[in-house]
Amino acid sequence: MGFWAFVGLLLVNWWTALAFAGALGFRFWYRRNIGFCTCQNRLDGRTALITGANTGIGLETAKDLARRGARVLLACRDPQKGQKALELVRAEASKGAAVKLLPLDLESLASVRACAATVLSTEPRLDILVNNAGAGYLGNRQTEDGLHLGLQVNHFGPLLLTLLLADLLEKSSPSRIVFVSSIMHEIATLRAEMLDYDRAKRIPELQIYAISKLANILVANELSRRLRSAGVTVNSLHPGAVRTEIFRYSPYGIDQLIPFIFGIFGKTPLEGAQTSIHLVVSEKVAGVTGRYFRDCKEAPMARTAEDYELSKAVYKKSIELLNLNERECPSFLR
Repeated sequence: MGFWAFVGLLLVNWWTALAFAGALGFRFWYRRNIGFCTCQNRLDGRTALITGANTGIGLETAKDLARRGARVLLACRDPQKGQKALELVRAEASKGAAVKLLPLDLESLASVRACAATVLSTEPRLDILVNNAGAGYLGNRQTEDGLHLGLQVNHFGPLLLTLLLADLLEKSSPSRIVFVSSIMHEIATLRAEMLDYDRAKRIPELQIYAISKLANILVANELSRRLRSAGVTVNSLHPGAVRTEIFRYSPYGIDQLIPFIFGIFGKTPLEGAQTSIHLVVSEKVAGVTGRYFRDCKEAPMARTAEDYELSKAVYKKSIELLNLNERECPSFLR
């Protein structure tokens, strides 16, 4: 080996070692700052509905609330995964806590309406709603409801479910609604007309995901204003980079790359669920509404997410595209 080749090898190894040390340092710093819910409050006598509760963050949230004595409704798309989750949550539930499985496919607004109808006809109360289900990179397909698939699963479906259950949540007040959003909302650009399928289908898929997460925060903020006097709080959160299946439909190898990166630096589903749990059990956030949280602490949201006029416009446009009738949604929410 020549002298310069030897020097080059040393430099390559030095930079590799430096990069590796930097990655380890970042991982240590990141994990050191993970927030955990330390609240020990019980939830006996209360009912919680969690969407996407068959896996990941949703499953861990369901387990925690069941251990606290809550009646937990698992709203899941896949019946087999849902049944497995039901058994797991029941195994960890506090004595006397009931766990129930509900079918919910956010790709179909009819399924959302059916899920809500089941809750309204069988549950005397609903204290907690965690809009946890979501997915990335679903393609630009139009749903049977005329909406963009990614926007329907991540935004329109959760909003519809919330509106249909708003009366029951109000009757059970004080109650809490949580939207699981993402830090990805910070890169989104959104105008209300972009929610129409003809506009949305021309937007790149990664941007669609970011837009849907921004829409989560905007409608959460608008709902917080409309439901404040009803004793219902509405907040949103970023769970962190979590090792879940949310990007399982991603193309171009992203479905392999993201789990690899998150596997090194990301949170476990249990760690990712902590902020959701904090927002529905902690007395520290009792009465707190219209805020955005990260690692169990309030965090700044993007300036766009704070835009009052934009939140009103996105909310109004969403209501229009959902074709809600008077029986489904109280007038003060339309």
